[in-house]
Amino acid sequence: MRSVAPTTPLPGPASTALASAAPQVPAVRQPLAEQVYAALKQQMNDFLLVPGDRFSEAEMAQRIGVSRTPVREALFRLRNEGFIDVESKSGWFVRPIDFDRIEQLYDLRVVLESHCVARLCAASAVLPELEALKRVWLVPAIERVTDGAEVGALDEQFHATLVRATGNAEMARVHWDVTERIRIVRRLDFTRDDRIEATYQEHGKILRAIIQRKAEQALMVLRGHIGQSQVEVRKITLHALHLARAKVG
Repeated sequence: MRSVAPTTPLPGPASTALASAAPQVPAVRQPLAEQVYAALKQQMNDFLLVPGDRFSEAEMAQRIGVSRTPVREALFRLRNEGFIDVESKSGWFVRPIDFDRIEQLYDLRVVLESHCVARLCAASAVLPELEALKRVWLVPAIERVTDGAEVGALDEQFHATLVRATGNAEMARVHWDVTERIRIVRRLDFTRDDRIEATYQEHGKILRAIIQRKAEQALMVLRGHIGQSQVEVRKITLHALHLARAKVG
């Protein structure tokens, strides 16, 4: 059985960069199973759990520092979402990445974001959400964030904000679900300095084109930006995931 990386004990939901990317909701104390679910999902997003890793409920409960009951609830939830699975003899394991499904999710992402960018370009005024994005992405090179995990969270927030700024809550909900399902492969992009640099440049071009109401240019850059990320996904190997885990470790 391949061992998994140690985890930070609960209780208390971990403070992560993803918190800023997620849609804002009132702060409430989460049930323990919800906290375990969030912790396990974060480990997968941070490459601490990678496809092929196997573990038992008892092992995971000990590592996280809770009883087996909330761990079991969290594991079955992740199984229903397609992230992990279980075998009667060998226990739980992280499922291989389904690249066909990832391709379909990227196609959906392009459709959603293209529609939203076109609507933003047709808006009569610069929206405050775009002003907030300018303060993150239209900054001198010396002020740019260089930490890959943080840039990954900011990247998610950039694209989610473009969708939310249209005011369509249902579209934002669907888009965020897509974001969560492709997160692990997108985060690999930000283990490389050249992809971080490209992200700053392309986000800047998209923002400027939207603000200047240049819809054709904004859509061209957006689709190229997402398309390049999609190309990088096709290069992912299990070895690359383990290298990412070693880098995090």
